[in-house]
Amino acid sequence: MKNNSFGTKLLMAAVTLGLLAYFGLQGYRYFVDPLTTTLAYSYQVEESVSLSGYVVRQEQVLTDEGSGLLRLRREEGERVSRGGAVASVYADQSSLDRQAEISTLEARIEQLQYAQNAAGSSEVSMKLDSQIMQNILEYRKCLAADRLAKAETYGGQLRALVLKRDYTYSENEDLSGQIEGLQSQLKELKTQAAGSVQTITAPVSGLYSAVVDGYENVLTPESLAELTPSKLSAVRADSTVSSSVGKLILGDSWYYAAAMSAADAEELKEESDALQKAGKNLILRFAKSVERDLPVTVSHIGTEENGRCVVVFEGKSYLPQLTLLRQQSAQVVWDSAEGIRVPKEALRIDTRTTENEDGTTTESRVTGVYCVVGMEARFKPVEVLYNGSSFLLVRANAPADKEKLRLRPGDEVIITANDLYDGKVIGQKNTY
Repeated sequence: MKNNSFGTKLLMAAVTLGLLAYFGLQGYRYFVDPLTTTLAYSYQVEESVSLSGYVVRQEQVLTDEGSGLLRLRREEGERVSRGGAVASVYADQSSLDRQAEISTLEARIEQLQYAQNAAGSSEVSMKLDSQIMQNILEYRKCLAADRLAKAETYGGQLRALVLKRDYTYSENEDLSGQIEGLQSQLKELKTQAAGSVQTITAPVSGLYSAVVDGYENVLTPESLAELTPSKLSAVRADSTVSSSVGKLILGDSWYYAAAMSAADAEELKEESDALQKAGKNLILRFAKSVERDLPVTVSHIGTEENGRCVVVFEGKSYLPQLTLLRQQSAQVVWDSAEGIRVPKEALRIDTRTTENEDGTTTESRVTGVYCVVGMEARFKPVEVLYNGSSFLLVRANAPADKEKLRLRPGDEVIITANDLYDGKVIGQKNTY
């Protein structure tokens, strides 16, 4: 009886120790499992190179004509036709003041004529209200961006619109008498101003720029073919070239010349040609002054000099926004990829078994990542778009009827774990 009792106790002790060992091991694995996770997020990478060079255009400097007070009549980047007025030269201050009075009278006559034609029309009043509101917004934007010249233009337009609105709103009698009186004053002022104003016109059509920096005759499209890295670094502005009137930028093309290694230049040329065949372009991104990507092509690669050469990029768009640029740092982008960023360690290959109609089975290998969903690990198939040094860019590759298996930005991706499988219950984890 004692022997049976001792054996039973021994057996119970062994079973208890076994259970304790089992649950202890499971608890250890649950709490000590090296589970680390991170959040997936949208990311973009670009293949690019940084450069420093010069913006080159076909430019013609306008000569100063006569002495007096100069008043520019064109805005930066505005297109001027051949024979179009660029600036006016006034004999003295009284002539300039007289011209300001003429402009004021012309504006008031135009406002009165507008009011006379639109008297009593509610539709016109509503249209003016909309224009005034839009002008106020543009005026405010220019002030916030410190574009004072543009703000002054919008300010003048705003004053004219407000006066038009005032005339159309009030009960006005026939305005013909006022208009005739103002036209008489205007005619008299123009008679007095005759001969005291000289107009400077554009000899050819082009884009107007008020800034002459001395590079106009130093860097020309024709000179780019002869540039070497040493010649480009030695480029200096010609101090003898100046004009208070400004210059005209001719044609529709502009160029960016920069020195780089010959090997990179050849590779960039190949990328440019390949993109052109696909109907695309390289992207030139200036470090400052221009807040947009500019499409360009490699138009010329200069003679190699000590392993380096001058590469000339050509652009045919956004020229009016580039009239003030000269020496600029830039980035040239030839490829980019956008997707969901995950660590390389998170990528895994899962073997799936599919049963065929004839009863046989087929095994397939699926690339994906495990994500924490609730308290379980779930496998989400992905396609690799970009392979970086320590990360991957991927996109979801789940079937259309299994939306829950789609990887999305914000998902918690598992980096490391023991015995990872689909449906595994997740314990304590470290998030990075």
